[in-house]
Amino acid sequence: MSLRGSYSARIDDRNRLKIPAEFRRFIESSYGNELFITSLNGTEARIYPLPVWQEFEDRLRSLSPFNKARMQLQQTVNYYGQTQTMDAQGRVLLHSPLRETADLTKEVTVLGYTDHLFVQNQERIQAAVQAPLSDDALDALDDLWRTQS
Repeated sequence: MSLRGSYSARIDDRNRLKIPAEFRRFIESSYGNELFITSLNGTEARIYPLPVWQEFEDRLRSLSPFNKARMQLQQTVNYYGQTQTMDAQGRVLLHSPLRETADLTKEVTVLGYTDHLFVQNQERIQAAVQAPLSDDALDALDDLWRTQS
């Protein structure tokens, strides 16, 4: 089982996102209620069950601490990121630098990305899905499909 699909949600007046029930049930039963919420670029939030994020950090540690990509990634995800605990209603606080930069202040869309959640302002996500996949993206998917078959 994995996180998949999309749900509309709202950011409440206390700057909390209520995780959609289906996603919440899966995350709590598979990983617990500790999350790491961050962004790679400030335009969206990525919500990782803490064990998933820790696994990623373990892989990241295999790179030199002086690797430029590692340093830039760590700077960005830690600037936007915070560890949060889902409350009894499945709500999580969105860190103000991320919330403001990504315009996560009202209506949002929450997408399942297999092992984490992707949260974006509804207007932004609607504009993004209107753009078709590029030929390069389709070629990369075709190559992946062929190597897996």
